[in-house]
Amino acid sequence: MSPKLHALKAAFPYTIPIWAGFIFLGFAFGILMNSKGYSPQWSILMSLIIYAGSMQFVAVNLLTSAFNPLNALLMTLVINARHLFYGISMLEKYSGAGRKKPYLIFGMVDETFSVLCSTESPPGVDKYWFMFFVTLLNHIYWVAGTALGAFFGAMVSFNTKGIDFVMTALFVVIFINQWKPQQQHSPALAGLALSSVCLFIFGPQGFIIPAMLLIVLVLSLFRKQVEKGIKI
Repeated sequence: MSPKLHALKAAFPYTIPIWAGFIFLGFAFGILMNSKGYSPQWSILMSLIIYAGSMQFVAVNLLTSAFNPLNALLMTLVINARHLFYGISMLEKYSGAGRKKPYLIFGMVDETFSVLCSTESPPGVDKYWFMFFVTLLNHIYWVAGTALGAFFGAMVSFNTKGIDFVMTALFVVIFINQWKPQQQHSPALAGLALSSVCLFIFGPQGFIIPAMLLIVLVLSLFRKQVEKGIKI
């Protein structure tokens, strides 16, 4: 068996839980894009090239609202700021990836990061091909889910009101799953507190960017204490 095929077979079982989530979420994204008047190819192209999960759902609103490039830039930077920390933590793992490295960087989403940072490649499996196929399979799942949703939405007409709530539900589930295994809850509580303050000050339409900026700032300032398990 070739090293690539061996790595693919080893990587697949680790991505099965992500497959279930990405097919559903991608499906919802494809339907949402179609409901806003975008044909399936645009939905698929976004998932193939942008591949940003939560930001793609936000982008739907950005595309259908008044043109504001500065707001779009800030929103994208703030929502995806966590990838800065993902990248730093994966520097050592990716250091010898060679030509695979650009795609590994591009394909780093929350779920892929979770698998790669908590899992070592099985014995006898090339670790860089293992990481590559985990990343690639997750990307395929997201694009496939988007395509299914986009074509389904184009063929069947129904009321899509409320479907964009799927991302809110996803974030709640991710928050709970991250909360349960952790003994240090200060970062999560800080995020909730800062978001609540910004919601009170700026209102529901304008609180996201200042809240995210404050969260990044506070967690950066207290990073050493958080890593040592000291409450903020």
